[in-house]
Amino acid sequence: MANIRAGAASDVGKVRRRNEDSALAGRNVFAVADGMGGHAAGDVASRIAVEALQRLDDAAGANGVGPLDVRDAIVQANADILGAAAADPTQGGMGTTAAGLTLGVVDGDECWIVFNVGDSRVYRCAEGGLEQLTVDHVAPEAVTMRRGVITRALGTDPGPRPDLWVRTAVPGERYLVCSDGLSLELTDDEIATVLVSIPDPVEAADELVRRAVLAGGRDNVTVVVVDYRLD
Repeated sequence: MANIRAGAASDVGKVRRRNEDSALAGRNVFAVADGMGGHAAGDVASRIAVEALQRLDDAAGANGVGPLDVRDAIVQANADILGAAAADPTQGGMGTTAAGLTLGVVDGDECWIVFNVGDSRVYRCAEGGLEQLTVDHVAPEAVTMRRGVITRALGTDPGPRPDLWVRTAVPGERYLVCSDGLSLELTDDEIATVLVSIPDPVEAADELVRRAVLAGGRDNVTVVVVDYRLD
C-alpha cells in the first residue's frame, strides 16, 4: 500500500522585508503560492489561495478528487481574492501564483493532478535528475536574471486559465513544489543533488531553502517535497 510523506519549508530571504509566500502540505494536496511582488497585500492573496486548496484537501473523500475539482478550487481562489480586494481598498491589486499537485482519481485509477498558474513550479525527481512538469506563465522577451513578467496570476478579472496535467501515480516518486525564490538561486542540478541525497522530505525541504538563502536569498523561498512510497 502506498502512502504520502511531505515536508515544507519557507524563508523570507535576505532582501524582502516580509514573506509573501504560502505553502500547503495536506493529506493529498500540496501547493505553493507566491504573492505578487510589488502588489498590495501579496501575502494575503497567497494565503487566500492556499485556504481554497486546503478546502479541496478537506473535501476529498474516498473517491478522491478529479481535474475538474482542482480547476474549481483554483477558480474559487481567484474569486475569493477578488472579493477580499473589493472589501478592502488597501488590498486592491493583490495577486498570487499557485502551483502544486494533488493525489486524485481519474477513470478509477489513482493519479497525480498537477496544476499551475504563474511561475511557481512543480518538478519530478527521477533517476537522479529533475524534470519540470509545469510551464512558467511569463513573457519570454521580458526575462532578466531568469525572471520575467508573469502573464497569468490569481486575483485577475477575468480569472486565469489554470494549466492541469494528469500523471499516473507511481510508488517511489518524489515531487518538488517551489516558488521562484528557489529556482532563482539554485540550478536544476543543485536542486536534484539535495533531493537525491536526503531521503527525509522534511530535511530535504529545509536544506533546499537553506541553500537558496545562502546562494543569495533575493526573494522569499518556499518549497514542498512530496514522496509517494510503498510501505
